[in-house]
Amino acid sequence: MAARASTPERAAGGRLGRLTELRIRGLGAIDDVTLELGEGLTVVTGETGAGKTMVVTGLTLLFGGRADPGRVRASGRAGVEGRLALPAGSPVWERAADAGADADDDGTLILARTVSAEGRSRAHLGGRSVPVGVVAELAEGLLAVHGQSDQLRLSRPAEQRRALDRYAGPTHLELLDRYRAAHARWRELAADLERRRGQARELAQAADVLRHGLAEIEAVGPQPGEDEELDTQARRLSDADALRAAADEARMALVGDVTGDLGADDLPQDATAALAIAERAMAGSDDPTLVMLAQDLADAVAVVSDVAGQLAGYVADLDADPARLAEVLDRRAAITALVRKFADVGEGVGGVLAWAEDARRRLDELDVSDEALEALEADRDAARAEVDDLGAQVSSGRRAAADGFAAEVGRELAGLAMKSARVSFSIDSDPGAPGPEGIDEVALLLAAHPGAPPRPVHKGASGGELSRVMLAIEVVFAGADPVPVMVFDEVDAGVGGQAAGEIGRRLARLARDHQVVVVTHLAQVAAFADTHLVVDKSPDTRAGVTATDIRAVDGEDRVRELARMLSGLADSDTGQAHARELLAVAADARA
Repeated sequence: MAARASTPERAAGGRLGRLTELRIRGLGAIDDVTLELGEGLTVVTGETGAGKTMVVTGLTLLFGGRADPGRVRASGRAGVEGRLALPAGSPVWERAADAGADADDDGTLILARTVSAEGRSRAHLGGRSVPVGVVAELAEGLLAVHGQSDQLRLSRPAEQRRALDRYAGPTHLELLDRYRAAHARWRELAADLERRRGQARELAQAADVLRHGLAEIEAVGPQPGEDEELDTQARRLSDADALRAAADEARMALVGDVTGDLGADDLPQDATAALAIAERAMAGSDDPTLVMLAQDLADAVAVVSDVAGQLAGYVADLDADPARLAEVLDRRAAITALVRKFADVGEGVGGVLAWAEDARRRLDELDVSDEALEALEADRDAARAEVDDLGAQVSSGRRAAADGFAAEVGRELAGLAMKSARVSFSIDSDPGAPGPEGIDEVALLLAAHPGAPPRPVHKGASGGELSRVMLAIEVVFAGADPVPVMVFDEVDAGVGGQAAGEIGRRLARLARDHQVVVVTHLAQVAAFADTHLVVDKSPDTRAGVTATDIRAVDGEDRVRELARMLSGLADSDTGQAHARELLAVAADARA
């Protein structure tokens, strides 16, 4: 999939965008497969050990994840390529353009990542080689991967606070941005005041050095480009006689001795006269070519006459004035001294003026007078008052959002066989110690059953419960989450029965606004898919290794796969009947 320059149009796909194609080569058990990914919910199923998780590994690698050389097959190089269809207004386009990426002819954006067996990794975006960090940066707005290991994200208080802020909505996030800016401004002013008070003597000495330098420059008063102008004047004044002789000789060659001081025998024929004779010789002809050339000669006579006039003016302005020459040389020496002292090599007067401008700015930062310190202290206190006000508003917004968030997650958990579970936020505020993200310490708590004390979610839930809590949270976030592609890697582990069907329903709900890719072992989840991919494992007799193929299934093939997942027997009549029932229930639920 080679990138070709094009202007991105509004690409086909979901409201937020989607991944339309994924190719994986030489990764784990996969030799070379290409997946056509549809909109909505895509499920990946297959026997244990067939390589289902390599799909998730490939997606993670494509979007800047850590390259594990141990995953590279014997071919010595693994590669993943993906094609993204994004709306024209997606911020990803702007960042990709900054990296030099081009859209493909159909308006899609192509990503590629390769990894060698030695661990060397390369990334390409829109046909351009880019640092892996650029792709990872884009991934923050493109992809969210959730697996059993990724659930550790919920254990981090900073992530829990960010989740709550995102749930609170755009108005709250704008307020939080204002708080962050105010906090940064307050810390900057406080640090500046502390620096000036703690280093008053050193700063005062540095300011004296700058003032002395500024006084030297202001005493001379150099002007932009003055050094070059003085050089020109000095050369002209020093060589006035030679310049006059050269200009006179050139003028007389063009127009002769217009003063009449020389005899006719003393002066060769001038250029103007020669051109005029040539023009008259051709002017009387009717031949079009000669007439045209005669006009060109007439223009040349005019140009020569104009140059001669300018030479006459130049000669008249030349003045061999020794006093003026001495004045110019003195001025040039004074400016040269400034350039040597204050400018870098080759900068000239421009470097001196730049030094002076920077010195004036630095003097403001070095001012340790009582008046300056009092003004800075007042600015710091005003900034702190703004931080306190905005911090209180942000904290109030979080508390209001926490109640709504907990209620919505609780309703989702009730449908996931955790009817008695209660989710809540613990928000501890300390207005006296505002941090970069506010005055709150936020913790997501879970009481898994009645009578259980609320505990941090990663401590209060088992592996299966934690999977369901994460899914419930993602469903609640679905309306506001800008990430177009969500990947769930066996987050339904340890779940069965009615809860499994509810997981499928919620994943299908997520897929209304997102592209959702799920690696699952549950037929109840797979039945809700818009696209069903099956990973098959078979021995490669030529290479002596296991090869993996991925195929899309539909119709009876899909029924057989669901039957295999239910009973272990793809051809079981009972299993197939149950599979058809699951598909019918899922179709009704989605309708």
